[in-house]
Amino acid sequence: MSQTDHTCPDLSPRRRRLLFRATHRGTKEADLMIGGFVARNIAAFTEAELDELEAVLEHLDVDLAEWLSGRRPIPPEAMTPMLARMAEACSALGAGVPESVRRA
Repeated sequence: MSQTDHTCPDLSPRRRRLLFRATHRGTKEADLMIGGFVARNIAAFTEAELDELEAVLEHLDVDLAEWLSGRRPIPPEAMTPMLARMAEACSALGAGVPESVRRA
């Protein structure tokens, strides 16, 4: 599933809504980091993980981009298992780079 495939019939309306929110953050950097992580994992998330994801998506783009890029540490009051997973995934080499660009 691509990051822009928000109409995937295999996903529930809640999952499609969260995928859309994750890929339309307002900044390209946040769209790629957050949206890429969510697009790769949304189908497998449990209901509890979806709740955690919704909470993460409430943070400001600028904060999420700083935390996920490692430019600033995630403050203890914001740290959740979902945010930790996202930060780990975003720290991988090539994270946030669209698949189409990586293949080129």
